[in-house]
Amino acid sequence: MAKKSIKIRAKAKKGVTTVKSLMSHPMETGLRKNSKTGKLIPAHFIQEVVATHVHDGGETVRMTTHWSGGVSKNPYLSFKFNGGKKGDKITLTWTDNKGGSESATAKIK
Repeated sequence: MAKKSIKIRAKAKKGVTTVKSLMSHPMETGLRKNSKTGKLIPAHFIQEVVATHVHDGGETVRMTTHWSGGVSKNPYLSFKFNGGKKGDKITLTWTDNKGGSESATAKIK
């Protein structure tokens, strides 16, 4: 995918960091038919999403999700974790079933 496919924001408040992300991806299940040809549209979906944050002390907070074709087009993902300071970075990376991947980094506000 040519353009950035991940929008990510992170905000720390009272020791808890909230991360919100929107990923642009077709998320095809492989079960839907093309209305013009009647042929199945090949499966193309995000299989894994990894979020990583490294604390000042070197401790890493990591979350890994495993998805399938049952997740909607352009998925939204939000999660919280303890820790994280303003100015720290969080990285979100996805990998799909066709070997494609994308990564984005945002500073915690």
